[in-house]
Amino acid sequence: ALAVIISLYAGGMTLRDIQFHLHSVFGTEVSHETISKIVDEISEAVMAWQTRPLEALYPVIYLDALVVKVKDGGHTRNKAAHIAVGVDMAGIKHVLGIWVQATEGAKFWASVCAELANRGVKDVLIVCCDGLTGFPEAIEATWPQATVQTCVVHLIRAAMRFVNYKDRKQVAAVLKPIYQAANEDAALAELDAFETSELGGKYPSTVKSFRDAWDRFTPFLAFPPALRRVIYTTNSIESLNYQLRKVTKNRGHFPNDLAAVKLLWLAICNIEDKRARER
Repeated sequence: ALAVIISLYAGGMTLRDIQFHLHSVFGTEVSHETISKIVDEISEAVMAWQTRPLEALYPVIYLDALVVKVKDGGHTRNKAAHIAVGVDMAGIKHVLGIWVQATEGAKFWASVCAELANRGVKDVLIVCCDGLTGFPEAIEATWPQATVQTCVVHLIRAAMRFVNYKDRKQVAAVLKPIYQAANEDAALAELDAFETSELGGKYPSTVKSFRDAWDRFTPFLAFPPALRRVIYTTNSIESLNYQLRKVTKNRGHFPNDLAAVKLLWLAICNIEDKRARER
């Protein structure tokens, strides 16, 4: 029953849903208090996971955010749950931690970077994130040698946001030579060519997405193809996000920040176990 309760909770069910499910499927009466106690014990495991020692070097760390609805006083408000994913020297991705943003920008990112450094991360080559306020400064202060890189997948997603469905394939094909260019000059020439084309005229917002992010995008072009593939291959990051979003969507809102972190942690454990088995 313990494994079933944890599994149902990880799938996004509320405590009341779990109670009803156990009764209707197994005919088992489990009190709300018992289920709550089992779920509370997860907190200790989360704390151990969130403070575990990390490797000294991660070639790439990705940062992404999920929006979670958390009850605050009498209101429910949107909060950002940030997830850091480190790629180790073998190319395997590990979720390093989950942080629900409590303070604004720079102060919050300084505390996240300090926490990762305290857990043993001495150096990072590239940090991929999506234009977060105060983040590049926090990275520079913690790992002076690191390159802060806008996430290419995020950039493409932003560039495609207002593209008509029937034009998506065509626009995606035109963007490819920009982010696959040999160097910055070649990428700029491709972007200029797109801007002056009929398709570029139709979608100025796509051009603007690249122009606005240009300084954070171009470090990517200096990397050799093998490293570019590691940075760009965010399929598993995307699939992680997709699975986590599904779980948080099922839940509606959370009573507090810790409840959101617990649910995300359980879902991450499920995903990472499955990936390890596949490997």
